[in-house]
Amino acid sequence: QVALVESGGGLVQPGGSLRLSCAASGILFEIYKMAWYRQAPGKQRDMVATSTSGGSTNYADSVKGRFTISRDNAKNTVYLQMNSLKPEDTAVYYCNALALLGPQHDYWGQGTQVTVSS
Repeated sequence: QVALVESGGGLVQPGGSLRLSCAASGILFEIYKMAWYRQAPGKQRDMVATSTSGGSTNYADSVKGRFTISRDNAKNTVYLQMNSLKPEDTAVYYCNALALLGPQHDYWGQGTQVTVSS
């Protein structure tokens, strides 16, 4: 059974930092592109950052230079380090796993709330 479990969300002041974690189980982690998405109230879900086992990363323009995605294949975990947080970063953050080999399985976590406010 596949599960993606996010953690690390919370309330932080503008300019602060948070690190999100997503622990995956039930998948061959190495063949999956892992990603973080976010969805603010009344808005669509947008890609924040992606990471492949080969080391390729990609970021939304709005977070470049502030957020860093990383992964630990030995722990089946992907992280999102978020620095210099802004109120507009407030959203529910979702972990996503997309298979790059074989059937194109696509899985989502339950989401974790990040609120940036003074």
